[in-house]
Amino acid sequence: MFLADKDIHAEVKKGSITLEPFEVKRLQPASYDIRLGNTFIINDAHSTKAIDPAKGIYPQTQTIEIKDGAEFVLHPGVSILGYSKEKFGSDQYLIEVNGKSSLARIGLIVHNSASIVNPGHYLNIALELCNLNNVPIILRPGMEIAQLTFSPLSNTTKRNYKQTGRYHLNNIVGYVPPKSGPLARKSRVVKKVKKK
Repeated sequence: MFLADKDIHAEVKKGSITLEPFEVKRLQPASYDIRLGNTFIINDAHSTKAIDPAKGIYPQTQTIEIKDGAEFVLHPGVSILGYSKEKFGSDQYLIEVNGKSSLARIGLIVHNSASIVNPGHYLNIALELCNLNNVPIILRPGMEIAQLTFSPLSNTTKRNYKQTGRYHLNNIVGYVPPKSGPLARKSRVVKKVKKK
């Protein structure tokens, strides 16, 4: 079962769902639209021979910050990480991140497989953006990029995401990367892209 729009609104007001910032106009009948943020993480293809997750070999990455009003060109076949403007989470609901049909029709994938946000995890979510089209797609911070659905749990959880040891702050400002995995890099190259 998924929450309807009026229930999402009521739970946000009660504080059992965090959605920051929250705007009523982004409510859909049974979901809430989230927007693309300003942070993108791309692979340094020229310095990466191969990715071997079993051996913990991941590509070197760059973090790119795009100002509001600027654009990010996602080329065909390229997969990157982008982050949501909204920070969200809940201790009481399972949250799923879903693509928007208007973007799916142009070949933009917003998550490859990681669509579930466990109870207790509050974050600006990393979106696994991939262009399956044969022409570039322009991404703009602030565009509606995905939608959230909220499912009540059958019971309280024995432990939530905060208690698994994997919980970390994932804010766009002051983002703290995990200690292991593809985002755990000792040094990053940060490019500032000026608004045109």
